[in-house]
Amino acid sequence: MKNIAVIGAGTMGNGIAHTFAQYGFKVQLIDINKTALKKGLQTITSNLDRMVTKEKITLKEKSETLSNITTFTNIKAGVNLACLVIEAATEDLNLKLEIFKQLNDACSNSAILATNTSSISITEIAAVTSKPERVIGMHFMNPVPIMNLVEIIRGYNTSNAVTTAVIELSKKLGKKPVVVNDYPGFVANRILMPMINEAIETLYNGVSSVEGIDAVMKLGMAHPMGPLQLADFIGLDVCLSILNVMHNGYKNPKYAPCPLLVNMVNAGKLGIKSGAGFYDYSAGKKAEHVSKQFIK
Repeated sequence: MKNIAVIGAGTMGNGIAHTFAQYGFKVQLIDINKTALKKGLQTITSNLDRMVTKEKITLKEKSETLSNITTFTNIKAGVNLACLVIEAATEDLNLKLEIFKQLNDACSNSAILATNTSSISITEIAAVTSKPERVIGMHFMNPVPIMNLVEIIRGYNTSNAVTTAVIELSKKLGKKPVVVNDYPGFVANRILMPMINEAIETLYNGVSSVEGIDAVMKLGMAHPMGPLQLADFIGLDVCLSILNVMHNGYKNPKYAPCPLLVNMVNAGKLGIKSGAGFYDYSAGKKAEHVSKQFIK
């Protein structure tokens, strides 16, 4: 597999494209939004420049990585030669189903169709295709070029051959693949999101401040980043979406999103990407942001 198509030029999509291109794969980066494509390439270039400065790669390697990426605004044209397609669009079931319907018609019968979803059922996505055995989850971690884990999620019909191929491909990227089965939240978010949600509940109940809660988890539990800061980094809207998927999937109240999280998302406080979440990022430095109006 030398031709890889990545659908979505956002944070995860450009990170996935960057990683494959850096390891010598030809990457077709696809997004219907030309502005998103431009921004995605700018992000990749900036990240490569940072690697050059840190002497992790050479200027030649940067140039070769960028030359391996071609952009498209049309899915059919972008996936024409792809041996593997990785969908990294917004975490929205209906959008993903529509994309996979298009991929079913546009891709060769031998292509592997992967989704970078962090919580949505692989089996449900695969069901809209005529080849569910070739559909699999490849859940990369953010930032993709740095984080080692790839959570490989087998749908109900995913074949052993496809699973093995994706495992070996992940290893070629210097990643550590871990195979899990298809249940809401998989492993990573089934464990992580309840912890983040409980940290938000702790704030909501007035037990401690944003910085206090994060300090306890960093200093006491050796977490590199506190759960509230991590939620800002992931995106509070993404956290809410994943919790909703698990709450609906398991019908268990322990996955119900904290009202504070719901209110913040409704108010547009989404974390780093909106400039404010649990912290304020607008002034170029992190400072506690949550106002009393959100907390009971």
